[in-house]
Amino acid sequence: MKQLVADGVKPDKIDEKAIRARLYDPTMPDPEVVVRTSGEFRISNYLLWQNAYSELVFTDVLWPDYRKQHLADAIREYQSRERRFGKVSS
Repeated sequence: MKQLVADGVKPDKIDEKAIRARLYDPTMPDPEVVVRTSGEFRISNYLLWQNAYSELVFTDVLWPDYRKQHLADAIREYQSRERRFGKVSS
């Protein structure tokens, strides 16, 4: 059976490194926290691969109204969390 080749990569060569190399900016580190404004409780396909272990903070504030105080609140919420990177709490 002939292997399909897309973007010059054979299927058996597709791994995490190959995927990461094709992301929008592969040199950018994964975000530790993502703030979602507007009261929506979804990430809308935003940085799906990179968000795997990000902490998500949701706020009802709309982006045009987002101020330093809102960011400070989001940072405080993030700091209060136990980051487990997929592991269960001990």
